[in-house]
Amino acid sequence: MAKNCIDGPRDDFCKIPDEELIKWSKEELIQILRKTDGEKMNLMVEHGNMMKDVNRRLQVHLHEIRSLKEVNQKLQDDNNELRELCCFLDDDRQKGKKLSREWQRFGRYTASVMWKEVGNYQHKLKELEANQETVVRENVELKEIILMLDEERNGAGSRSSIDSQSSLTNLNGGSSIVRDVGDGSSTSSTGSAGSPDHHHNHIGLHKPTDTKISNMGRSMDDLSNSHLHRSIPNGLNGE
Repeated sequence: MAKNCIDGPRDDFCKIPDEELIKWSKEELIQILRKTDGEKMNLMVEHGNMMKDVNRRLQVHLHEIRSLKEVNQKLQDDNNELRELCCFLDDDRQKGKKLSREWQRFGRYTASVMWKEVGNYQHKLKELEANQETVVRENVELKEIILMLDEERNGAGSRSSIDSQSSLTNLNGGSSIVRDVGDGSSTSSTGSAGSPDHHHNHIGLHKPTDTKISNMGRSMDDLSNSHLHRSIPNGLNGE
């Protein structure tokens, strides 16, 4: 029975009464003691190993904690930087929003001013186009008047040349008649040509022709001036 108790579990020794232990021999008690010491040593070794494992794990956990603290510190620093950046961006956004509102007001004001200016320029352009059309019509009329005056002047010049030729013909005819009436000598004909009567007759023959040409020139000038005055608009006459 004592051998069965020795081979049994350790907790069974505590249940054995003292009377039973007294009955055991020294060898049995020594075996029980050795076995108990061995189990105790095994437990101590196992406990030491467990403590080493716990310490190792604790060191690992401490290292992880330190690493996590460093990471946490970095994240906090990044968070602070991001917060500051967000504040800066928010301020910048507010400034941009304010600036955009100001630009919108300025754009609306500029657009209104530009529309007014465009309207004024369009009105002025229409006036200039109307004035240009008027000037073109007046230029056409002036060209027609100038052509007509040129034609009249050319006609008057041709008539004056014809009249001058006819007056010269009449003058030559009169001098030949005077020569025939004289004594037939060259001296008398020359003297008659240089006489005051001959000079008076020559002036009398040319005077109607010159008067006619001057009257025709004055009538043409009056006609052109009156026609130009009627064709030029009031705005140009004022200038």
